[in-house]
Amino acid sequence: MPYLVALLAGLSVTLVLTGFLQLWTAPSRVVSKEVATLREIGSRPFEAGQRRRRRDQRTRLQKALREIGERIEEGQADLEGVRKRLVQAGYWDPDAVRYYLAARVALAAVLGGGVFLVGGALGGRIAALLFFASWLAALGWIAPQWHISARKKKRWREVQLALPDTLDLLVACVEAGMGLNQALVRVADEVRHMSPVMSTELSMVNLEIRAGTARAEALTKLGERSELEDMRSLVNMLAQSDRFGTSIAQSLRVHVDALRTKRRQAAEEAAAKTTIKLVFPLVLFIFPALFVVILTPAVIQVVEQLLSL
Repeated sequence: MPYLVALLAGLSVTLVLTGFLQLWTAPSRVVSKEVATLREIGSRPFEAGQRRRRRDQRTRLQKALREIGERIEEGQADLEGVRKRLVQAGYWDPDAVRYYLAARVALAAVLGGGVFLVGGALGGRIAALLFFASWLAALGWIAPQWHISARKKKRWREVQLALPDTLDLLVACVEAGMGLNQALVRVADEVRHMSPVMSTELSMVNLEIRAGTARAEALTKLGERSELEDMRSLVNMLAQSDRFGTSIAQSLRVHVDALRTKRRQAAEEAAAKTTIKLVFPLVLFIFPALFVVILTPAVIQVVEQLLSL
């Protein structure tokens, strides 16, 4: 009981002191808050100027890259292929091809020239500088292409993961009485938090239809942009249903069932491959450790017996 009384008395004194401290420092905290607000308001004009300068610098850089890209673009033969890859990677800007070509040339020139400048300042040999400059220039030329390929694979992997849920929503909307155009608009709005890439692709189809493009043609362009066989089969199915006048809801239901069966079979195949893939880690990492733990005591005893003889 004395310890409990002492504990309660200590807590009471602590609470009273904390309350007095809060009341004592309240005016200074209010003043500090107001001063911070005034400083933030006063710094906004300077922040606006900095943002304006950064925007001007970005505009000048884009203009320079566009001019370089225009000169390189004249000697390129496969511009449509480059434009298609950039669209598949999510770059919809009309000048994306020029920026891409200019970035490849600029990176190659900067990395190759940087090696000569740094190596020349450090007194490196010409042969070594030429070797490293060639490798870095080649790396700078290839790096944007690697970035585009990686971004394209990432985007369509996201689409592949979001496709079943998207099709379920599309089936629900069509069976509820919506037309295909309205269903695409609604599904694009619903899946934007789950898969922004899928939402962007469906929104692009809707914009093309609103601009006057035939629905079959807009869906065909979606299939051309896609690298997924499931997406292309979906687009072909929708185009055929629109052309022959069959029930879109029934066609979507059949396609969703077939896609679900295909995904289940793919999951079973991946699970069956797991046992084979585990053989190499077991042989390379697990078995040597087990052998060391099991055989080391026996080896030590044998060595001790041999030494005792």
